[in-house]
Amino acid sequence: MSINPIDSEVWGAWFGTDQLRELFSDRAQIQLMLEVEAALARAQSKLGLVPPEIAETISAAAKAANLDMGSIAESTRRVGYPVVALVRELGQVCGADAARYVHLGATTQDILDTALVLQLRAAVGLIRRDLVELARALARRAKQYRDTPMAARTHLQHAVPTTFGLKCAQWAAPLKAHVERLDQATRRVMVVQFGGAAGTLAALGEHGPAVAEQLAKELELGAPAAPWHTQRDGLAEVAGVMALICGSLAKFAGDIALLMQSEVGEVAEPHQEGRGGSSTMPQKRNPIASEYILAAVRAVHALVPIMFGAMTADHERATGPWQAEALALPQIIVLTGGALAHSRSIADGMTVDTQRMRRNLELTGGLIMAEAIATALTPRLGRTEAEAAVQRACNRALAERRALAEILRSDPQLVPQFADSELRRILEPASYLGAAGALVDRVAAMIEQLT
Repeated sequence: MSINPIDSEVWGAWFGTDQLRELFSDRAQIQLMLEVEAALARAQSKLGLVPPEIAETISAAAKAANLDMGSIAESTRRVGYPVVALVRELGQVCGADAARYVHLGATTQDILDTALVLQLRAAVGLIRRDLVELARALARRAKQYRDTPMAARTHLQHAVPTTFGLKCAQWAAPLKAHVERLDQATRRVMVVQFGGAAGTLAALGEHGPAVAEQLAKELELGAPAAPWHTQRDGLAEVAGVMALICGSLAKFAGDIALLMQSEVGEVAEPHQEGRGGSSTMPQKRNPIASEYILAAVRAVHALVPIMFGAMTADHERATGPWQAEALALPQIIVLTGGALAHSRSIADGMTVDTQRMRRNLELTGGLIMAEAIATALTPRLGRTEAEAAVQRACNRALAERRALAEILRSDPQLVPQFADSELRRILEPASYLGAAGALVDRVAAMIEQLT
């Protein structure tokens, strides 16, 4: 049994992707720590601190398959961190001559933090890829339905006509900004952590800064001006960007779920036999992917404060805040990736019922065109009088359950204002879409610039 559904054999597929889950597995983390140890030995060999053949031996031995994972687990339960056992195990594989050069000048947190940065580099790459693909899929939908009228809804009520293309464009637009935020955060966090016992690099003497810079080169990371172990802002920023991405995904999923309601029925998630079904109601096609997106987003937004709390690190090694990141950051990343995967599935495969959109536009008997009527009347009656006249007409239409056109044609004040053909034109939803098409074009062009 798994305590966290992310790792569950039964539930896991709904809460994350296999790639991201594997990236944050024990074995993957151990392998990345070994890669840091190997890169450190190579960096020091290039500065004359470690014999080149020793660095080669350490690099060749730095494979998780060479280590006893049970021994590392047992040591971690006793010590509190896996690095002590990892260094011991790596030294045993390397042999006595090389063992004394393993982990030279480093401390536990150097290895853990730099390995975490390597994990994030891979994870952010996957999330960025899916974010771009989702934006492109929604932009394609926006162009496909650029001029398809539907009811815009404010406060869950019909407002004025819009287009489904513009709705898709509005789902897509924030994603470009998220890609930019992710790129900016990535540049800031993708830096090596190497400070030794307390950030002074004292064990390496005058060679400390040069080793840190060479280690960064070996790992293709940036070299910070100073060790950052107790400055956790970069990791908190990444978590914050994930929360923003999730916020936009929740907006998308929430709209899809509402559009799938039986009473609306304008859009549906991709369907396959049994998906979103019910154990007792065979007719059901629930918005199952949207539900899991919304669930994941709630969890991410709940976990992000842990990352901000971890910034309150005491002195040169924190007593609790830093350790709490392990409870939050992997979940934040995996849940965000899972929500993105569901969103891509919906965007690629959604079913759009344009006939239902048209029928729903007519649901209120023309009341959705009230603003259009008031706008047309304003030059003739003045704004205040025009709005008052249309308000009276709408109230009558609602009270008498009659179409707005009938009321307008029977109102002595309004009949002289419109020819029949003009009134029909004004009451046509497709005639009152404003700049919807142009806005779709602008967003689609913006998304096309993403690489």
